[in-house]
Amino acid sequence: MTIDSTLDLNNLKEDNPSVVLEKIGEIRFEERPVPEIPEPNYVKIAITHTGLCGSDVHYYEHGSCGSFKVESPMVLGHESAGIIVQVGDSVTRLKPGDRVACEPGVPSRLSKEYKAGNYNLCPHMAFAATPPYDGTLCRYYVLPEDFVVKLPDHVSLEEGALVEPLSVGVHANRLIDVKFGDSMVVFGAGPVGLLAAGVAKAFGCDKVLIVDIVNEKLDFAVQHKLATHCFNSKGKTFEDLLACIKDIWDEDELPTCGIDATGNQYCINMCIRSLAKKGRFVQVGMGGDTLDKFPIAAVLEKELTVKGSFRYSVDDYKYSVQLLKDGKINVRPLITHRFKFEQAVEAYEFSKQGKSIKIMIEGPP
Repeated sequence: MTIDSTLDLNNLKEDNPSVVLEKIGEIRFEERPVPEIPEPNYVKIAITHTGLCGSDVHYYEHGSCGSFKVESPMVLGHESAGIIVQVGDSVTRLKPGDRVACEPGVPSRLSKEYKAGNYNLCPHMAFAATPPYDGTLCRYYVLPEDFVVKLPDHVSLEEGALVEPLSVGVHANRLIDVKFGDSMVVFGAGPVGLLAAGVAKAFGCDKVLIVDIVNEKLDFAVQHKLATHCFNSKGKTFEDLLACIKDIWDEDELPTCGIDATGNQYCINMCIRSLAKKGRFVQVGMGGDTLDKFPIAAVLEKELTVKGSFRYSVDDYKYSVQLLKDGKINVRPLITHRFKFEQAVEAYEFSKQGKSIKIMIEGPP
């Protein structure tokens, strides 16, 4: 039996309420036109759940995120799932009523990056809630059929909305070829760090150490089996981290893989230096443009592989849905707070307090 599929396809609402960022610190509800199917391979989705991402909050508080700046009113949201309500004439694998996770970035099919299988790096990417493109925090949204993934019957729409951040963790782990026999250290126990750690376990790491400065987040990671061990680095030195690693790993062994989900230069430095010879490191967290110090000696002397990870790409969404289908990772506990669509302003204000792991907005009604 399919869960939470309650939309009446014979009685669809004809409005499109949207949560719009007018300017820094000001959100309002606005009626936007109902989008039409733009091309035969597109589908129209009734959005049912949207998770709040750190980038959304950054736009709300600062009007920018990285190099992207909001210069005109923009619909927020990009971590969404929903129900198909209409399909284009050439759509073959989806139908109205299907429950789907929405991949919110559509590249140019003509770009060299798309053709090379690196479409997340396409310079012409139309990404939801990244200026100048509107997001998914609305009633209806349209996407090409190959940028939505059908959810298994036993996976909820709430979980479907978390496929987006889960795919970030999947992409990072795939970039450094995490597999059975590897071990992992992850810096940062926010949603992306937690999910990246959980993916590492699912991919075969027998030891996953997660590092943060908030005990509650670390306890959460271990309690919900997203990591095997944790370390609070507040006020601690690199030598303290190494001592922790020696207590967990066999003698003279170090983690083979590392992920930084903080963007903090001290975390990046410690993560790279903690790796074994021939170790692989991937940077996921967005930080400043430059680092004051980089552990170049460790990279050279250990022949480390250092990579950057940006969003997600080919099959990452499918991998993520498969992990949920197989029960290899449980994302439900990450949803610590829920708000109705009409409470979106309160949701964004609450997010600023830092008391949540993942906020979920339900609706529109």
